[in-house]
Amino acid sequence: MRRFWWVNQNKTFTQERAGGFLWSPKTKKGGIRNPFYDFMRIVAPGDVVLSFVGGRIAAVSIAESHCYESPKPPEFGSAGEDWSDIGWRVDVVYRDLENPLAPTRHMDAIRPLLPAKYAPLQKNGHGLQGVYLTELSRSLMSQLSLLIGPDLIQILDQPPAIAHDPARDENPIQERWERRLVSEIRRLAAVPETEREQLIDARVGQGRFRSLVHARERSCRVTGVDRSEHLIASHIRPWRHSDNDQRLDPENGFMLTPNVDHLFDRGFMTFADNGRLVYSPAIHRESILRMGFDPDQKLDVGAFSSGQKLFLEFHRDEIFLGTRQAG
Repeated sequence: MRRFWWVNQNKTFTQERAGGFLWSPKTKKGGIRNPFYDFMRIVAPGDVVLSFVGGRIAAVSIAESHCYESPKPPEFGSAGEDWSDIGWRVDVVYRDLENPLAPTRHMDAIRPLLPAKYAPLQKNGHGLQGVYLTELSRSLMSQLSLLIGPDLIQILDQPPAIAHDPARDENPIQERWERRLVSEIRRLAAVPETEREQLIDARVGQGRFRSLVHARERSCRVTGVDRSEHLIASHIRPWRHSDNDQRLDPENGFMLTPNVDHLFDRGFMTFADNGRLVYSPAIHRESILRMGFDPDQKLDVGAFSSGQKLFLEFHRDEIFLGTRQAG
């Protein structure tokens, strides 16, 4: 079901508008979780986003992708100097509104529809400091579309565009990020060449890492497939987030079939410490069903070692596209 969002972009609207994306840090200063950043994790293709900048709703955009990890855009410059270097990105298609709406002029109609929690505006119609992205109810979105007029109504009537997969771009952001890390490993003169190659092979689940993981994990946790040629050695804490020891640690891996590897790597599924399979609220239900998975079915994938549980905690906190999952 299509969701509706409000994004406050006073600092970065120009850059995000030009680049066709939304970007937020993962946490506030000091690593504190922020619900207005966490909401990025459940945006889905086809969702509608209203851009609030300079006291007006100035643009509307349609999400083209799910959220994915991305370094802070260099075009931000000095904006957000205290933000973390790695954050959440959603690719969107912007359209400027011919008649931007100033909420302060319409608060009698808007105020009764503001939620008690995670409101996009103050009661007087001014923006709220600390709010980046927050969800709008259907009733509030309907009222805003009436106030904005045909400009927005026409967009809401359009069917969602085909979802865009950032991993299939000509030069994917995460690919560039990992290639930079590979270059850094190649320059580690203090590390023997053989070990450097093992670390690089581990990035794609090959070499020593695959052998070590397969010795412990003989089948896919979700599908039960145990033929080695049909399995991928997948990092629990992604290779790009791991130090060199973690990149080769067999406790940091599962043997998964390609479809499960994709869902796990992109954060569409994760595992609780008790072995329960957890699906992201951002999944496309029809696609999951066609893959042969039933999101409504409870599945226990088995026990985890203490080491795997530590890596899974990172996966739930930093990769999973959803709210924080209890261990």
